[in-house]
Amino acid sequence: MERTAINPVTWSEALGFNQGELVSGHTRTLYVSGQTATGDDGKPRHDGDMAAQLALSVDNVEAVLAEAGMSLANLVRLNVYTTDVDQLFPHYGVLAARLGAAGVAPTSTMLGVTRLAIPGLLVELEGIAVA
Repeated sequence: MERTAINPVTWSEALGFNQGELVSGHTRTLYVSGQTATGDDGKPRHDGDMAAQLALSVDNVEAVLAEAGMSLANLVRLNVYTTDVDQLFPHYGVLAARLGAAGVAPTSTMLGVTRLAIPGLLVELEGIAVA
């Protein structure tokens, strides 16, 4: 698989994402459903703690990727949904650090939403990975 960052402007690189990514030569594509701060039992964890919910959401994305024989390094798109964009920004480094450690800067969209499917959840991550 070959990935080429497409950045006609460069400001996004400092925030840890590319404007676009051209992917060629891949053989598998994984579409990752929204992952939240839920435990193995599907119940929400870390009520009111944005940083902890974000970290567990990334853990859950990683678990789906691992089950498919992939890792965060395979992400080419990561959408972030949150009930409070202003509260998420101070904790965004939790996500950026994990992506940076994987050497990846997937295309990304962050959206503020009224609520997520399960009350109490503050953030949800969905992605696309290729291998």
